[in-house]
Amino acid sequence: MNKKLVELFSDAGVCLGLVLFSFFAPFFTTAQDRMDYIAFAQEEGSFALIENNQPTPVVLGQNDFAGVKTVAEWLVNDINRVSGHTPEIIAANTSLPEEIILVGTLGKNELIDQLIRSEKIDVADIEGDWERSLTQVVENPFPGVKKALVLAGSDKRGTIYAMLNLSREMGVSPWYWWADVPVEKKEVVHVKAGRWVSESPKVKYRGIFLNDEEPALGNWAREKFGGINHQFYAHVFELVLRLRGNFMWPAMWGKAFYDDDPENGVLADKLGIVMGTSHHEPLGRAQAEWHKYGSGAWDYTKNKDVLSDFWKKGMERNKNYETLVTVGMRGDGDEAMSEGTNIALLERIVKDQRKIISDVTGKKPEETPQVWALYKEVQDYYDKGMRVPDDVTLLLCDDNWGDVRKLPDVNAPKHEGGFGMYYHFDYVGGPRNYKWINVTQIQRVWEQMNLTYSHGVDRLWVVNVGDLKPMEYPISFFLDMAWDPEQFNPNNLMDYIENWCAEQFGENYAAEAARILNQYTKFNHRVTPELLNAKTYSLENYNEFERVRNEYRDLAFDALRLYNLLPNAYKDAFDQLVLFPTNATANLYEMYYAVAKNQQLIANNDTEANCWADVVETCFKRDSALTVHYNQQIAGGKWNHMMDQVRIGYTYWQEPRQATMPAVERLEMPEVLNEELAFKEADGYVSIEAANYQKAKGTETINWQVIPDLGKTVSAVSTFPQNAYPGENDEVYLEYAVDFTSTGDFEVQVLVSPTLNFNANKGLRYAVSFDGGPEQVENINGKYRGELGPWQANRIIKTSTNHKINKAGLHRLRIRVLEPGIVLQKILIDTGGLKPSYLGAPESEQVKF
Repeated sequence: MNKKLVELFSDAGVCLGLVLFSFFAPFFTTAQDRMDYIAFAQEEGSFALIENNQPTPVVLGQNDFAGVKTVAEWLVNDINRVSGHTPEIIAANTSLPEEIILVGTLGKNELIDQLIRSEKIDVADIEGDWERSLTQVVENPFPGVKKALVLAGSDKRGTIYAMLNLSREMGVSPWYWWADVPVEKKEVVHVKAGRWVSESPKVKYRGIFLNDEEPALGNWAREKFGGINHQFYAHVFELVLRLRGNFMWPAMWGKAFYDDDPENGVLADKLGIVMGTSHHEPLGRAQAEWHKYGSGAWDYTKNKDVLSDFWKKGMERNKNYETLVTVGMRGDGDEAMSEGTNIALLERIVKDQRKIISDVTGKKPEETPQVWALYKEVQDYYDKGMRVPDDVTLLLCDDNWGDVRKLPDVNAPKHEGGFGMYYHFDYVGGPRNYKWINVTQIQRVWEQMNLTYSHGVDRLWVVNVGDLKPMEYPISFFLDMAWDPEQFNPNNLMDYIENWCAEQFGENYAAEAARILNQYTKFNHRVTPELLNAKTYSLENYNEFERVRNEYRDLAFDALRLYNLLPNAYKDAFDQLVLFPTNATANLYEMYYAVAKNQQLIANNDTEANCWADVVETCFKRDSALTVHYNQQIAGGKWNHMMDQVRIGYTYWQEPRQATMPAVERLEMPEVLNEELAFKEADGYVSIEAANYQKAKGTETINWQVIPDLGKTVSAVSTFPQNAYPGENDEVYLEYAVDFTSTGDFEVQVLVSPTLNFNANKGLRYAVSFDGGPEQVENINGKYRGELGPWQANRIIKTSTNHKINKAGLHRLRIRVLEPGIVLQKILIDTGGLKPSYLGAPESEQVKF
């Protein structure tokens, strides 16, 4: 396939001007830093998992959870993946060998309880806590037993995480199955002497939502498993647990989790996966079930009894499972309720649903965890005063494009049910679907979810991941961040990416793989592939389109070079996670750049337009070839159909039925800072990257931080902590030095990330001034007047003010923020020659003053 890809890249001839591959040395980084209790050689007091080709047996209690026993089977298989030898699983009430791996849940394993009584282990710091784990090497734990490795949990999932953390420490990636990440073989594996305890997760429920899963995931699952059934979910649940998640909304496009396969719910509960149903599917009933079993209208005012009976059967089916029950009601098919719907009716619906919950479970309603999703128009009901009982978790939402819509008032009384966040890596809806490839930049995820967490949202985080593949990388980050949001800051996000790549591809190649992964997601976050077209970037101004095309082309070549350096065992994983998304999206940039060139040259009656028409055709064919490669050749065709999603040929928000090559035309060929610097005005404008300020002023509690790589060009800058609100007279500002060569009325454009008016729709404000003069206050998002679509499409909010400059020379531009959450990317000053472009004019030259 490599030869074919190279041929396709070279087909464009002189128009593409492609450069042949060149060799470069691999980059190096350190391994992912977790608990670091594994040694691949014997150390003093260490415990041998594998030695002399002999694996140590695993001991389980007779009364432990069935899910613990299942995951113990995963653990021994993981030991086999590392060593080539499979440990035996034996019962706690049998004769024990001299060394054992003792696995169990407090109160469920007689041997662990015996160790507690004999004070061989101390569990005071985990007992009764949520999902905590203990890993400890114990000398002489029992008569006749010289040494034990204890893997204990405060609860079922705590025990499961103890085992899977051990697997990960040994070198088994959570993505070993879903991304074909190989496991390095070891002859000796030891656990170091000592005691390791995991903290409880900072977010209680952490999970994913499989959605928009047709045609790709659906076709793949039907071919491989016969459908979205328990055989399919066994792999999904395993992945979620290996990533230390605990929650799921199941696939729901024409599917019903509990009804399609009764084993689905049984398996989820067995493994400790807390199931919910999506934001518009109350009381455990899927939308598809209503279409199958319901009668009459999906309208509570007209069909209360039928709907109540429908929901009651859902609760009866799930009453013995650990679930998070969705309450409330939206229109049938994930549509808005009718315009006549009133708050009193919705509050009555929730009240009646809670009575159903209580009647079925025999418990007070507050004893069953519930969630109410403030999705789309439901947030409007909440803003207008609708309320639910205090024990119900309020699930806040982004705008489907990764921009948080609403957050709790940090000064409001505590809501006992807590708050959650429903986030998106995939969406079907306007301005256009984005379903095909990963367009998520973890810097933006961190910034928005840190904003979320800082406002007290820590009960539930769930993210729409579409087909699951190819969202592997942001899924890992989202669930890692959900476990402990406080571990991340703007300066260690790149470390995270390198560590993640080291886990998937080995330390020798991690730095370069991380650079490519970081860059392609930055590029894709600028504009989704579905929105990209020949007019996105400017062909005429600042050489913008050619520049971004070349950047992506160079990145694709770098990915191909690294692919050829990798050991063969890692190539399938690297292709899925880095090479294919970089290569395939770079090809789209080549294609749309060629469309733009064709249109430009046709307008000029230039026959070179024909050459660019050929390039468009080549790129369109190459897109199909790359799809075939992913579907049929990676991992021997294991992922067939996963790239079935159409991405070329959109004409409105919904995907086309099939890809259509962009139209081209042909002409008939004729016959034969250590010093103070100021940004200097030139060519009728001044352009400043927001992070390149001259002065940053904060308060004792508020400071400015640069977020590297966030945004469309270089970096972004914002105030922290994100829940600290400046007073109206607080001097929280950035100041820039500008050297004007002209005078007049100049427009100052401020470009910010599309943070929405999460603060009860008040909006986010900044004040701008020159030289300490009068301020002009702008509200970037106080009221929506149809801007949401452009903000989502362009990934930017632009506001502008006008200022009179009477004197050439040095001036000071000050931007003072009045609320947190404003993420500044770029400042443009139009002095008469600023031209429109997607990324804004390149940064102006700086001169000494």
